[in-house]
Amino acid sequence: MTRETILMVDDEKEILSLMDIYFKNEGFTMLKASNGLEALALLNSQKVDLIILDVMMPVMDGLEACMKIREINHIPIIMLSAKTQDIDKISGLSLGADEYVTKPFSPLVLLASVKSHIRRAKQFHTATVPNEHEMIVDDLVINTATHTVTVDQQEVKLTPREFAILSLLAVNRGIVLSMDKIYESAWNEPFMESKNTVMVHIRKIREKIEKDTQQPKYIKTVWGIGYKMEAL
Repeated sequence: MTRETILMVDDEKEILSLMDIYFKNEGFTMLKASNGLEALALLNSQKVDLIILDVMMPVMDGLEACMKIREINHIPIIMLSAKTQDIDKISGLSLGADEYVTKPFSPLVLLASVKSHIRRAKQFHTATVPNEHEMIVDDLVINTATHTVTVDQQEVKLTPREFAILSLLAVNRGIVLSMDKIYESAWNEPFMESKNTVMVHIRKIREKIEKDTQQPKYIKTVWGIGYKMEAL
């Protein structure tokens, strides 16, 4: 049976040693790094299933590391920080973190969160294996080869821009994407105060794929940040 590997990045050696005991007792392999640069080096040489990333670190902090990791990898990221302000949490989530945990934390609660994220990542991988060109989210199927979308086996017609936005959200499933990120990716041009443009396109996509646009199943609004494709 394959042991999942957790990469924990923190400059506090006591925390690393403590969590190493908890993870090993639960059958995980744990890699350790004391800053973002070390974490990136390990990611280049090791297979990692989840990252726990402290915010405040020397050399390269967690926010910068998270941003760089998200450029090449979509594995789950849990951020740790002693900062409790909403703006700090929003910063971490907007850069691609899946969860934000404040210090001091309970090792058992963190362990439970790790298990939950790994389980969801496995379910997503299993669901998308049958066809390399298909992204499947419950009964929503996006085929990037044929540029088709079906909901409950019924094809829905999307414009090229709508398809680009939906595909972007699906590729980054579970990750909150800001409006400027969505605009720059789908329009391939710099973001120029075009929030309304993104909002209008999201509304049109929802009208085509959601059964109830007031309570969307697939595309969730994260107020003050942007949108994400729900990890069902």
